[in-house]
Amino acid sequence: MHKKLQELQKRYKELEEQLGQPQVFSDRKKLEELSKEYKELTEVIEKYQQLQKITSQIEEAKRINQETQDLELKQIATKEIEDLSKQEKLIRQQLTAIISPKDPYGQKDVIMEIRAATGGGEAALFAADLLRMYKRYAENKTWKIEILSVSKTEIQGIKEIIFAVTDSNVYERLKYERGVHRVQRIPETEKSGRIHTSTATVAVLPQAEEKDIEIDPKDLRIDVFRSSGKGGQNVNKVETAVRITHLLTNTTVACQDERSQQRNRAKAMQILRSRLLARKEEAKEKKEMESRRKQIGKGERSEKIRTYNFPQDRVTDHRINLSLHNLEGIMNGNLDPLIDKLVEADNKSS
Repeated sequence: MHKKLQELQKRYKELEEQLGQPQVFSDRKKLEELSKEYKELTEVIEKYQQLQKITSQIEEAKRINQETQDLELKQIATKEIEDLSKQEKLIRQQLTAIISPKDPYGQKDVIMEIRAATGGGEAALFAADLLRMYKRYAENKTWKIEILSVSKTEIQGIKEIIFAVTDSNVYERLKYERGVHRVQRIPETEKSGRIHTSTATVAVLPQAEEKDIEIDPKDLRIDVFRSSGKGGQNVNKVETAVRITHLLTNTTVACQDERSQQRNRAKAMQILRSRLLARKEEAKEKKEMESRRKQIGKGERSEKIRTYNFPQDRVTDHRINLSLHNLEGIMNGNLDPLIDKLVEADNKSS
């Protein structure tokens, strides 16, 4: 690990120098790539520097303990060695987790899809609540969100929304959110006060680039049509909406939110690539029967991964049998206590 950390520290210094060069600032793509890598390495280097400082303190405390004849000073040094050794062990574990081989798509941006499932209007309202939860989580992480496609209901609910989340380690964290999310609460429209159960599905796709998945234009059928608003009325006199069908897999994506047909087409292709990449990886996982997914589930949409119980102020993640009584905080984007435990379970099963 020490050799690996030295290599990363060397790369970190190289990145600092490159980011200070004028030619890098004039190349936006290069600047974004280097900045992203620099941000990813910052956490590692800070932990490494902290480890080096603690190791030095331990050595100094050991030296004092060996050289002094003062019993009180010896006791102080012994206690300091004990406390610092615990800190050193923890930081080494954290560094090992950070630099260990990760999911091949862990550093990718993601495309998330939230859909109302069982429960009618209440399910659509729950889907809107999940969107708000992920938006707040992204704000906490300073991640960027871009809405790609959305279909709303008359009562401020969401039938379906597709959005991109971009920054460092996005997929590494959000991949644990894929699956069926269940809510148990009294809907605002329920006069008798009965608790209803509704569900929404969440898909988390690694955002695919052209190099990740090859698509032959001959395998695509592209249709254009007028975008429509609520109730199906036309809101555009020009055919700006785009529907792309991948004929080999019968995968269809439609985008109509942009006023430009070109923009809608670009977004549709972005979503299509990511869906095809996810499809390819799902097929690979099923074929290889990966044992590392047994503990936390495969994250398939058919799996009920989490229940949000409002009357009991409880959120339960069924994959690791974890219940937390901080529903309001979680719905406001405080997802790390859940995701950290899922990451820990994933690392143990790998």
